[in-house]
Amino acid sequence: MNGLTLAYIGDAYYELYIREYLIESGITNVDKLHQRAIRFTSGIAQSKIITHFIDNNIINQDEIDAYKRGRNASGPGRKNIDAKTYHQATGFESLIGYLYTNKQFDRLTELLKQAIEIIEKGDTHGKG
Repeated sequence: MNGLTLAYIGDAYYELYIREYLIESGITNVDKLHQRAIRFTSGIAQSKIITHFIDNNIINQDEIDAYKRGRNASGPGRKNIDAKTYHQATGFESLIGYLYTNKQFDRLTELLKQAIEIIEKGDTHGKG
């Protein structure tokens, strides 16, 4: 599967994982759910997560390769974030898609729990 296809499925899986996490945390107001979800699913947040994974040697070479497949195929970017952040976020989604399509669910859960911790510890939007 190419990097963008992996990112496509990875984006969907990550979004669902985060939504389940937030609902399980007791939030029931849809507006609050949406605002909290953005903290985890924005390109800025995803870029921060993958940078942490790489800088701290959390992901292995196969996972780095999956990340690079999405990062390198991600095109010109979006208007609301810079190109580097967009490419890193697409790479993060590609990594998630890679793990999902290869049925590496234990590893996927391990990384997504760490992703949540990274975002919960720090703020990616300046809102504390």
